[in-house]
Amino acid sequence: MANASANMNLMVKAARKAGRSLMRDFGEVENLQVSVKGPGDFVSKADRKSEEIIRAELTEARPNYGWVAEESDPVAGTDPTRRWIVDPLDGTTNFLHGLPHWAVSIALEYKSEIVAAVVFDPVKDEMFTAEKGDGAWMNDRRMRVSGRQDMIEMIIATGIPFASNPALPRHLRQTAQIAPACAGIRRFGAASLDLAYVAAGRYDGFWEISLKSWDKAAGILLIKEAGGLIEGMEKGENIIEHGGVICGSEPAFDKIAKRLRDA
Repeated sequence: MANASANMNLMVKAARKAGRSLMRDFGEVENLQVSVKGPGDFVSKADRKSEEIIRAELTEARPNYGWVAEESDPVAGTDPTRRWIVDPLDGTTNFLHGLPHWAVSIALEYKSEIVAAVVFDPVKDEMFTAEKGDGAWMNDRRMRVSGRQDMIEMIIATGIPFASNPALPRHLRQTAQIAPACAGIRRFGAASLDLAYVAAGRYDGFWEISLKSWDKAAGILLIKEAGGLIEGMEKGENIIEHGGVICGSEPAFDKIAKRLRDA
């Protein structure tokens, strides 16, 4: 991306370094699939190691910023206006099963708004970045949301709640509203990449009922800077703090949101 800020260069460097560590570990996962114990413990260690790498890079350079991440307790920075929001390995279940679809997600929040975002897919070497007011990029290419107008031509992505999640019945009702109206539904298992793919125009829209701040923080800015719309599952919700999201290109968003909220 053109004219990247010092913070963006720092975020990209941290994501690449964590990505290299995760790629080495991902190479070992297949060997562990056949063991009785399975690769579960190994993968959670890989996840924590990735977080340690990112944290060391970011906090060394910006010791006064706050910190929120999946694998550790939040830390309030001495600068209360800025915090990092990090998912060191989004798509853990995919990683665990040897599926090559997972990512590192890093966002910078300033006064409750995301101002810089990185989602890095090390397997495909795709670096999705955005800074407020500077557009969204995939590697060196500018991203725009898709231009499809008719819902029957649209691919919509989602995240399906796990079996024990009480949100599952609601999700199935929503899917019943969306599936007959579009070209297909995809469930790839890494929300940060789902959001990045909407920004890149690969998906026309995405929804998920329940997400943590680190799952979506970077993706929120990617979509906005690529010309898309993103809201909470209910209108007016604080999108970073509350669970659900609906997003898409402008023509897709209105069609998807109406069906989901009616369900």
